[in-house]
Amino acid sequence: MPPLQRQVTSTNSYNYLLFLPDGLRPDRGDRNEIQQPLFPTILFLHGAGERGSNLDDVKKQGVAKIVEQQPDFPFIVISPQCPRGEYWNIERLSALLDEAMSLDSPESGYAPYVDPDRVYLTGLSMGGYGTWHLAAAQPQRFAAIAPICGGGNPQAARKLKNLPVWAFHGAKDNVVPLSASEIMVFALKARDGNVKFTVYPEAAHDSWTQTYNNPELYEWFLQHQRQPTVG
Repeated sequence: MPPLQRQVTSTNSYNYLLFLPDGLRPDRGDRNEIQQPLFPTILFLHGAGERGSNLDDVKKQGVAKIVEQQPDFPFIVISPQCPRGEYWNIERLSALLDEAMSLDSPESGYAPYVDPDRVYLTGLSMGGYGTWHLAAAQPQRFAAIAPICGGGNPQAARKLKNLPVWAFHGAKDNVVPLSASEIMVFALKARDGNVKFTVYPEAAHDSWTQTYNNPELYEWFLQHQRQPTVG
């Protein structure tokens, strides 16, 4: 059986794993090139522990792990890998999205199936920080975001107030303090932002396992489409 996630090498951004819903996989003999629907897409940002040069490490946690266990997962999933010793870079992540959705990308046979109005952003720990920062830099690219045990710049709340946000954190987190999420959530609420906040009373740093195992997260994603840019 071929791997569920294809490894894609990029020279301009990050190497990444690409998961395709069942009907889009090249091993499917009944694939219809013409009548494929547009698929919702998740950009997943891993945490510090999965940094490096082996893309299989990205499958240890989060959405990249979920799709290895659920071959019928109904989203295209793009899971980049950050090199060891580095942190998520906004310009490189933006280039990654451009590449993954471009007809000129290495995966050009599949790029037309990404629904640009249903691109969702999520990440854990270091990826939670990356989620807050990328969304603040380019809120127009996403339909909704779900940062997990991360933090951001509360001054950026004005850029995020129209973007649906569902943040998650463990109350007993001793790696990234709960206050990191609280600061962002409170800043959004002060601007009447569209924000939900789930705190797990007994969870420590790993607040992502129960989050990504919860079907309600993906149902919530699908309730949202990208809003038209005003101005």
